[in-house]
Amino acid sequence: MELTIHPSVGVSRLGNSPESFCLSPERIGQLPYEADANGNKLGPIVEFKDEKGQIKRQGQVFKLYQKDGTELTLNTPNVKAINWTVHLANKKAAWYQYSELEGNLLYGENNSYVNRETPLRNADKTSNEARQKLIVDPGPREISGASCSVGFDQGTEPVPADYPVSYPNSDVEYGTAVLTLGDLKTDNEGRLIVLGGYGHAGGDKPLVSYGGSDTWHDDIADGPVYCTVEFEDGSEPISLQAWVVVGSPDFAPEIVNISNLSDSMFDVAVRDFNLIPDMCLDGVYNDTYIANYQRDILPIVKRFSRYQWVANVQSMAAFSADSFDYTDSSEENRANRENYFSYFREPDDKSNLSPNQPQQVLFKNDFPMMPLNSGSNSVSNQTIEKFDALSQTQKFLLGQWARGCFEATENFKPHPVDPLDQGSVGNCVGLPMCPGIEVTWSLQNPKVYTSPYIISDYKGKNGYNKTGLSPSRDECEGGGCEPGDLTKRMACPWQADFFQCTIQNINFTNPAKNKISDQPLPPTYYSYWWPPQSPWDVLTGETTEIGQAESHLPAGEQVNYQRGINSFVQMVEHWSALAFIRDKNAQDPDYPYFTETERNHALFSYKEISTGQITGNPEDDGTSIPVFYIESKRCPTVKARGKRAKLMVEALEARAFKPIQVAYNHSQTPRSGRRVRR
Repeated sequence: MELTIHPSVGVSRLGNSPESFCLSPERIGQLPYEADANGNKLGPIVEFKDEKGQIKRQGQVFKLYQKDGTELTLNTPNVKAINWTVHLANKKAAWYQYSELEGNLLYGENNSYVNRETPLRNADKTSNEARQKLIVDPGPREISGASCSVGFDQGTEPVPADYPVSYPNSDVEYGTAVLTLGDLKTDNEGRLIVLGGYGHAGGDKPLVSYGGSDTWHDDIADGPVYCTVEFEDGSEPISLQAWVVVGSPDFAPEIVNISNLSDSMFDVAVRDFNLIPDMCLDGVYNDTYIANYQRDILPIVKRFSRYQWVANVQSMAAFSADSFDYTDSSEENRANRENYFSYFREPDDKSNLSPNQPQQVLFKNDFPMMPLNSGSNSVSNQTIEKFDALSQTQKFLLGQWARGCFEATENFKPHPVDPLDQGSVGNCVGLPMCPGIEVTWSLQNPKVYTSPYIISDYKGKNGYNKTGLSPSRDECEGGGCEPGDLTKRMACPWQADFFQCTIQNINFTNPAKNKISDQPLPPTYYSYWWPPQSPWDVLTGETTEIGQAESHLPAGEQVNYQRGINSFVQMVEHWSALAFIRDKNAQDPDYPYFTETERNHALFSYKEISTGQITGNPEDDGTSIPVFYIESKRCPTVKARGKRAKLMVEALEARAFKPIQVAYNHSQTPRSGRRVRR
C-alpha cells in the first residue's frame, strides 16, 4: 500500500483561550473550522474568540491518503493502529540576534552569520551545554487511538522518558513563563491535531527592541510529525513524515499575501527540484511554456484587489481594475498585457551583491511599481532589498501571460502539488521576509527540502533521543532540519516585532543606503510589510447602538488597526484584543466587504484631544484628534463597561503575567514609520 501524509507542512496558530480551539483552513484564503473538544470538524468558524475575548488556538489536522485519493483512518479496513510522534521546540534564544538578511546563504558564503560577525542572542552563555539549555524543548510526544490528548508540558513525560528536556524560563521577572508548547489530540477517527501554545512570552531583562531581548522566550515552535500505520494482516508497517509550524494568529484569514509561503515553496520546487520540467528544467525556464490565466494569473489579480481592505494601496488596486480584458490572449491585446507587466519589478539576482538591482527601484513614469510592499531589507544598509517583487516563478508566469503564451480555460490541469499542502502554507507570508510572520527566508533555500514541499529531517524520529537539539548548526548549509529550526530566526517575543512590522518609510533614490544616522535616508516612500497578516488601515464594523458606544466610532470609518496598543510592551500583553478582519458579504463573493470583528473594545479608553490643547491657540479648538489608550489602572475601569468586559478582566486577572519594563537601546532604534499612526 502506498500512503501519503497531508499537509506536508502544516500550520497551527497561537491563541490564549484555555479551552476553545478551532481547526486550520484546508484551502488558501479559507476560514478556519469550528471543532468539538476532540478536534472533530464541525463547520466554518463562527467566532475567533471565546466569551472572555480570548483567541481560540488554531489546530492543524494531519490526514493520511491512499494512492487513489481515499483517506485512511482508524475506520479503514485492515488498519490496526495509527501512531503519531511530534517533536516541537523553540530555538530562538539559542540562535543569532535578528539582523535582516544577514546569514542568508542564498547571498553567498560571505553572508554567513559567522562571516558577518552577527552577535548571538544571550551571548553570555558560551558553552554548548549552556546554549542548549536556552532551547525550549519538551521532547517528543506520542499519541495514538481515537479521541486522545497529550500535552507538551512539564507534567507529561517525553518519549523516551530520559530525553534531556529543557524549559529555560519556568519563572520570569517580566511577562509570562513558557511552560508548554501546546498539545496533541486525535479525533474520533485517529487523525492528528497539533495545537500550539497560548501566546506566552517572558524574560528576566527589560525589553530593548522589536527584535527581542536576552533571557526572553515565547511559545512559537515547529518540528517534525511522524506517523506509523500498523495493519491487521501483519503486513509491514508504513512510516511517514511531515512538519508543523506554530505561528501567530492570522487576523485577516480571507485576505491572501501576494506572494504567500506556498508561492515561495513552489518557486523552489520549480527551479531547484524540476517539479514541472516543461516549465523549468535545471533552473532554466522554458519560454514556450503555456501558462493558464485562471490558475497562474487570476490569483495575483484577486490578491491585489483585497489589499485595499487592510492597507491604503490605491495604486495597487489599479492592477485589479480590469482596465482591459485580462483573459484575451490575442496579438491585438498584447500591448495592454505588456504594459501591465512592465510595472512589475524584476526580482534581484542574489548572486550579484551590487546594490544597483531592480528591487531598489520604486517608480516607472512616477507610478509606484508592483508589488507596493517593502522588500526583505529596507531597514539596514547591509544586503539591501528595498521593495518587494514577485517570486521568480510568479514573474515568469506573468511574463508568459504578457507575451500571449497562455490559455484562459477554466478546465486547466492543476500543478502537481496536493491542494492540502498548498492550503496550509498558502495562508502564511512568503514575501517579503524581514523576518516574516510565521517563518523567514530560510524556506527559500533548497537545502532545507528533500523534495517539493517536504522539509528535510536532520536525524529522523529517533535521532534526538540521547543528545537533545543543537543550538548552533545552520540547516541552510545542508543536512536537514531539527525541531525549532524553521522558526528560530524570528523575533523574540513575536509580539514586539508584530507591533513594529507594519509600515516602512523607504528611501527610493539611493540604492546603496536605507538609513543615515539610524534614520531613513530621505526622500522616502510610505510602504507596507504584510498587511494581510498584520493589518494597518481597516474599516470599523460595529452596526449596533451598543457596539458603536463601545467602539466610539461609526461603522465604515477607516481607522488604524492597532489603535490603543501604543507600545510593543502593550502588544506582548494585549495582542488578543485585536480585531479579526472578515468579509461581511461572504454570501456574494463578487462584492466583498471586509470590516473589523471581535475587537475587545472594552479594554480601550477613548478621548478627543482638542488641537488647541496642543498648540495653546483657542482658535484651533474646532479640530480634535482621536486618542485610544489602555488605562494604567485598567481592571476597575474596564469591569464597569459591561458583562463581557467583566469576563475579560477576570481572564486578565487569572493570568500569571508580570508587568514588563523597557530599557531602550538606542543602537536598536525602532523601524521607521511606527510612532506616527495616522
